[in-house]
Amino acid sequence: MRTLAEINEKIGQQKAVVLTASEIKARVAEVGVTQVAKEVDVITTGTFEPMESSGAIINLGHTDPPIKIRRCWLDGVPAYSGFGAVDLYIGASCTVETKDGEEARVRKTTPKFKRGGGHVIEDLIAGKPIQLRAEGQVTDCYPRASFETTISRETINQFYLFNPRNLYQNFIVGVNGGERQLFTYLGPLQPRLGNAVFSNPGAISPLLNDPKLQLVGIGTRIFLGGGVGYVTWEGTQHFPLQKRLPNDTPIGPAATLALIGDAKSMDARWVRGCYFKNYGPSLMLGVGVPYPVLNEEVVARCAIQDKELVAPIVDFSIPRRVRPTFGLVSYAQLKSGRITIEGKNVRTAPLASMYLSLQVAIELKQWIEEGKFTLTEPVASISMERSFLPQDRWTEF
Repeated sequence: MRTLAEINEKIGQQKAVVLTASEIKARVAEVGVTQVAKEVDVITTGTFEPMESSGAIINLGHTDPPIKIRRCWLDGVPAYSGFGAVDLYIGASCTVETKDGEEARVRKTTPKFKRGGGHVIEDLIAGKPIQLRAEGQVTDCYPRASFETTISRETINQFYLFNPRNLYQNFIVGVNGGERQLFTYLGPLQPRLGNAVFSNPGAISPLLNDPKLQLVGIGTRIFLGGGVGYVTWEGTQHFPLQKRLPNDTPIGPAATLALIGDAKSMDARWVRGCYFKNYGPSLMLGVGVPYPVLNEEVVARCAIQDKELVAPIVDFSIPRRVRPTFGLVSYAQLKSGRITIEGKNVRTAPLASMYLSLQVAIELKQWIEEGKFTLTEPVASISMERSFLPQDRWTEF
């Protein structure tokens, strides 16, 4: 029906018709796929959920005299320094250490030890000062042995998110069939099936609206943390061979993406450090993906409803890699607030913010309507044919 170049031309003229995934589903229900495909140029999707496989690359700039950093802490959170002399990588889930290296997890009663890499990244994006302490390897060209200072977004050279695994295409529902409370990456799970927690926002989630990754690939421009980002590669634990429904959507964790973006242009509203009790720190991240309406098939895929998407209910009380499940449940059921497991009525709660996920899609829509954000053609596709995970890991799905 139309090309990406034609859509970008309309965006430049501020004439593009853009709808969020929620709006497109409602519009399709009113007038059908064919009519919507004629009317709409771009569909925006969004999510705001924990993405702990995230982190930031930081280049500090050289000191005088120079230092070759080999150990470093940002507000007490260790940053990896095995690159060049003043290049660092701080992971979102890394925890605060004391000066002698004692891990923060043994000091749970101290509030500051609930702080992690995600909080440091958020504060840097927000323009707040961060204390840096570094130890160097003394060489002839790097004679300095140690360094302490305060850094900020303005004083460092480069600062960008480089996230090895974001945007899970579907995920699991966590429950606890045991006798004691469990503290997990989904938050607290109450014993005897006391609650059920799901992470993915369902029908508005980016990759569930493009289940075969036909529009998303390496080089795709996206909304990342309130700034512009790009897809760089498949994400770690990419598992496109997950079992799928007839509508091509996976029944459990499937594709993932690696993302990159300039953190100096991001907004701390969309990048927030968080902490899961007795599990550790993480990062809540807003990600939005735009889809060009090239044909009716794009609209048909994005018309998917929560009742047509499912996730597996996984029992965390079994301390094994492969855990038993209680079958599949639809996102419509999950979002109703209650599901039934073996005859028991179980309350549900989302880990993703449904409100902020929608706001990501809305903000991206506004950028496109205002001509501030154009779409890109992927330079290469993301493989949907291979996986590096042991197949038996997912047999329970």
